[in-house]
Order: sequence, then structure tokens, then C-alpha cells
Amino acid sequence: MFPSLAHRPWHIVCRLTLQHRASLSQRPPRIQHCHGWQSGGVHNVWLSSHDCRVASLGFTQVQYYSTSGDNKDDPPKPGPGDAPVAESILSSAAKTALNTPGSTAQKLTKAETIQVKVRAVLKKREYGAKYTQNNFITAVRAMNEFCLKPSDLEQLRKIRRRSPHDDTEAFTVFLRSDVEAKALDVWGSHEALARERKLRKEVEREYQENIFRNQQLLKEYKDFWGNTKPRSGKRTTFMQGPGKVVMVAICINGLNFFFKLLAWVYTGSASMFSEAIHSLADTCNQALLALGISQSIRNPDAVHPYGFSNMRYIASLISGVGIFMMGAGLSWYHGIMGLLHPEPIESLLWAYCILAGSLVSEGATLLVAINEIKRSAHQQGVSFYEYVMQSRDPSTNVVLLEDTAAVLGVILAAGCMGLTSLTGNPYYDSLGSLGVGTLLGTVSAFLIYTNTEALLGRSIQAERVQKLTEFLENDPAVRAIHDVKATDMGLSKVRFKAEVDFDGRVVTRSYLEKQDIDQILNDIQLVKTPEELENFMLKHGENIIDTLGAEVDRLEKELKQRNPEVRHVDLEIL
Repeated sequence: MFPSLAHRPWHIVCRLTLQHRASLSQRPPRIQHCHGWQSGGVHNVWLSSHDCRVASLGFTQVQYYSTSGDNKDDPPKPGPGDAPVAESILSSAAKTALNTPGSTAQKLTKAETIQVKVRAVLKKREYGAKYTQNNFITAVRAMNEFCLKPSDLEQLRKIRRRSPHDDTEAFTVFLRSDVEAKALDVWGSHEALARERKLRKEVEREYQENIFRNQQLLKEYKDFWGNTKPRSGKRTTFMQGPGKVVMVAICINGLNFFFKLLAWVYTGSASMFSEAIHSLADTCNQALLALGISQSIRNPDAVHPYGFSNMRYIASLISGVGIFMMGAGLSWYHGIMGLLHPEPIESLLWAYCILAGSLVSEGATLLVAINEIKRSAHQQGVSFYEYVMQSRDPSTNVVLLEDTAAVLGVILAAGCMGLTSLTGNPYYDSLGSLGVGTLLGTVSAFLIYTNTEALLGRSIQAERVQKLTEFLENDPAVRAIHDVKATDMGLSKVRFKAEVDFDGRVVTRSYLEKQDIDQILNDIQLVKTPEELENFMLKHGENIIDTLGAEVDRLEKELKQRNPEVRHVDLEIL
């Protein structure tokens, strides 16, 4: 009956209501529903009717309903070419009905002409699993990955984009598709480009193998001609702050170990042996701390993008383990052996003199550490106790705790040796060795615990997190903050991460404030086709996304400026 309906690309589900003014048995027949869908590339249409005479009826109204979308009452969204197709379908059907002999549809007036309302939509684009045509790459990537020269990039389209770095406002990028086409033009084929990449990787690997030799040659060259550069940061690090405390402790503990060792050899006292081992452990551990400090000030690189500040915690953790194994372990062993096999002790006069000198030197180092912690705690606005318990500066904490244990150990060893001198009982001296070992074990356990907590990524105080969150929430572009993570990276460095729910209206208004509204209105009035509407929306949609990125950059920059301890900010758009 309707030959044109059989093979038409119809992407909608329509509803046709057909009414006829002439009476047929006093009952106006209707075609109630017309459902069309796609199957196997062929579009089929089924018509249901109360009367077989529907072929001779006229069409007075056409209503369309879309199968896509949540609202069933919304009009359909066919492709740009669907409107003419729908009109041709209905016109063919009308002509067929009008040409039927004796058809009552021939009596229709002009007012009963078909009315078609079709809403055009853009055709859905399939990008596939991998789509890189709109990717931007930098000049460095273009030269490294596609083996191009700077002269090859001069002829390509250059695009200015926002820079992800704080010290650069904008930078130049290239379309990946343009770079790929240029690489094929230069090298001729993908195979030739792959061979060039492989060759360059081999050259780079050879350079990495010879880099140590090259560094040695450069050092010899500088030594020969003289190095006029200023002193490196590593040298100045040990002249102030925690580095100065550690260097003073190394010198004093090294001297104490030497003199205590002589006293132990002369007297054979178990307590003096524990004190000598204690000073040796302190010297080794503080040398390890100095290594950690020198490594922690290294600049970030590609392998360690967040720097090496955690090296101080690692060195302090190893130091705590060394105190436990070397200091506490040997002291306990020597004390137990003294209890099991007591031996008479010679004159302890020299031992007392050395302990007195050790008490003075260890006390001086302890005062240096205390003053440094007080100064640092005052700068960060926390108490002395909080600074120590939170392990804000692990290097200074280790010196403080080791020297505190050393002073208490000297007092304990001197007391036990004095009881042995008064009573002649060597068991008191062995008990002093056990006491010093227990003291060292307690200090090492505390150091292991605090540094492990720091290395696991400990959160900052709740008050500081609330302060950072309130700053973001007070910004008009932010609706809400979720999933906040503020991690202490060590050395008063904080990494802040949060999910931010931005207010799209505020961001759009910020974009419009920088535009010519009259020009935008003129552009809107010129939009007549779906293609022009698409181009208009794509243009301004991309600009609004850029505005949103600029808002993120602004918040990150202001957050760092108001809170200098925050070094890394990651704001994710929710």
C-alpha cells in the first residue's frame, strides 16, 4: 500500500493519528500507531488499523515520539537528513491514498494538509577505542618520539595553551596528527621511523653506560682549570640548623667513644663497656643522619618527582634499628655475661673522670639539640612536646633522644659503678649495663615508631586541614569539597589533594565577562542549521573548559601563596 515506507532510514518511533471527516458507517476509522525501527540495516514499518479501508483515509495530524532519552514525550532526535525523509514518506503515503479510486481522501480540503514536526539532532560520532587526532604534544615529545628536528616543526601549526607549570603562563604545542604526518613525510614509512627510534635508544643506552666516566672527566677538567662556582648547598647545610647539630654530635660522640674504650680496657667495667658501645652507636647513627640530610636536599628528578625529603626519615629509621641492635643488644649481652660470670673490677678512678667529661660533652650536645628544636617549634607555631612527638625534624629528634639517653646512661653507669666501689659487689656494675641497654632499647623503639608513621604518609593536624578546606569553600567558583587528603611529606612540606565540585554557572559567567556579548548574540542569530549550532557550541564549550582549567590553576596558586608549607596541590574536578 505504501511502497515508500518499506526501505526508508527512519530513526524514530512515530505515532500517526489519522482522522477522517467523512463518515464510513458512522465510525471514523483511525490508524493509531506506527512504529519504525532499524533491523539488519532495513527499516520496517507496521501499521495497525480498525478498518481495512484506512488506505483511502486522509492524514490530518502526525505526532512523533523519541525512543532515546528519559522523557517519552520529547520529540525525536533524528539526523540532519531525517526531516526531508519523513516528509517524503508521508507525502508518498498521501499520494497513494489520493490516487486510490473512490478514495474519500480526494475530498480533503487544503486545511487538512499534513503537518509534520521533526526535530533534527546531530549524528552520534563513533571515535573508537583509540582516538588521537585531537591530541596536543610538546616540541620535546615530537623530537623524541617522532625523531624530528626543530626545523621540521617550524612549518607545522603552532597552538598556544595554558602551561601546567607555575613559572610559565603559556607554552606552544602541536597537533599530534600534524606531527605524525610530518614524521611520515621525513622518514617515508612507519618501519623507517621504528628503526630510527631503535637506533636512538641504543645510542642513549651507551651514553648511560658511559655517564660515570664522563662525570669523572668533567670533574678532572674542573679541578685542572679551577672551579669558580659557589659552594654547593650540601656544604652550607651542615653549617646551620639540623646539619650543624648532627656534625657537633658526631665530633663529640666520636671523642667520647675513644676515651670510654680506653677506660673499659683499663678497668674491665661492664658499665664502661656499655657506655663505649653506646657512644660508638651514637657516632655511627649520626653519621648515617648526616648522609640522610645530604641526600634530602637533592632536587627532584624524573624518577623521584616529589624530591628526596623522606631520606631523613629513612636514615632516622635505620638509626633506630642500629641503636637497638648494636647499642641495646651488646649492652644486654655484656650485662648478662657479667651476672653469670662476675669478675673483680680494678680501680675506677679513671673511669669516673672519663664519665664526668662525657657528661659535660653529652650535655653540651643535648643543649644544642634542645635550642634547635625550640627555635624550629617556635617557627612552626607548635610546642616543644608536639614537635618531638610528631617527628617534624627526624634528624634533630635522633640527636636529642640519643644525647638524652647518653646523659641518663652516664648517670646510671656512674651510680652503679659507685655502688660496686663501695660494696665490692660486681653485680651492681652488670645491672648498670642492663639499665643502659634498656634505656637504648626504649629510645630505639620510639625512633622506629615515629619514623615509620612519617614514612607511611601521616596526615597533618585536623585544624590545618580545616583551614585549607575553608579557604577553598569560600571561593565563589566552588560548591563543595570532598575526599580531602593532606599528607605530611616531611620537613614541613604538605601535599594537598581534594575533589572539588565547581559551580558551572560561576565558571561560565567568568568566561562571559571576558567576551563581547554583542558579538556572541550576533553569532547566535546567524545560527540556522545544526552544523552551525555544533560549531558554535564546540567553540565556546572548549573556551569554557579552558576557563575551568584557569580557575583550578588560580586556586592552586592562591592556596600555595597563603600556606607556604603546601608544596604540591592536586585539585580534581568532581
